[in-house]
Amino acid sequence: MNFPRIFAVNAGDIPPMKERRDIRGLVRALKSPDFAVQTEAAKALGTIGAEAMDDLLCALSKGNKDVKLGVIGALAVIRDPRSVGPLIAGLHDPESEVRWQAAFALGEIGDSRATGPLVTALRDPDKYVRYGAAYSLAKLEWNPETPEERAFYFAGMQEWKALADTGPAAVPALTVALSDRDPGVRRKAVGVLGEIGTSEAVPSLMQGLADADSEVRWHAVLSAPRCGIDPLFIPRGISRRPRTAKNPLVAAFLNFLLPGLGYGYIGKWWGIMIFQIDVTATVWLFKYEGQADTYGLLFPLYILLAIHAWYLAAEMPDFS
Repeated sequence: MNFPRIFAVNAGDIPPMKERRDIRGLVRALKSPDFAVQTEAAKALGTIGAEAMDDLLCALSKGNKDVKLGVIGALAVIRDPRSVGPLIAGLHDPESEVRWQAAFALGEIGDSRATGPLVTALRDPDKYVRYGAAYSLAKLEWNPETPEERAFYFAGMQEWKALADTGPAAVPALTVALSDRDPGVRRKAVGVLGEIGTSEAVPSLMQGLADADSEVRWHAVLSAPRCGIDPLFIPRGISRRPRTAKNPLVAAFLNFLLPGLGYGYIGKWWGIMIFQIDVTATVWLFKYEGQADTYGLLFPLYILLAIHAWYLAAEMPDFS
């Protein structure tokens, strides 16, 4: 069986490819599962320079994530103005790593056309992309026009003290941070909102009270009174959090339909044992008692098991 040549490429093959200016071969090498091969290929393409631009831009528009990352790395080295438009488009890529590297590359190229799109990228839901945008804006010597823009820059760089010093103008940036996947970022955001202590932060803190992470919720509880939220209403905000307890009705239904699975649903390790015992007992009773008598004997037991699973699920705590 003939596999594509790319799987045979190793890091030692890259210098000869660079020497003979095998641009397409180097672009294909960006698909290698070997990180060292990817890195050396990207560096080689960057060294070749403008001659590789057409192939790189084509690969950027058609490649997968690994290829795009390698291409962007090469474009950042070449610094050709033709790459600015495609890299700006990369700020909207579905892969956060591609958006992040595109932001860094735009800073390396240093073209002022990237300023507006990078300012917009400060509102990206991913902390890495926001950091890349802020870092590149600093390289472009961008000067925020408003305190709110300055706050978005501080949030991108995760300069939490500077955000607190910005005051109420930092609330929009902190609200964006509250949507980050990293609970550590969300915890910092609700803490800074409490330091600012403005009523403008109330909707954001209500979002923090309903956060899936218990530490974020607790920091929001501490921050809420400082922003004017009456402690009496904090439990209402907490009640909107994602539920962690299991549904008693689902547990009961599963235990009635297939005894033991309801216990497994609520995390009881011995549920599988009950399931196996039920299967064995059912097969044995079918053989010696017949189908009708078997169901007559087991039906009351299934009812009891369903009630027991419902009770266990209902007693499980739903607060952390």
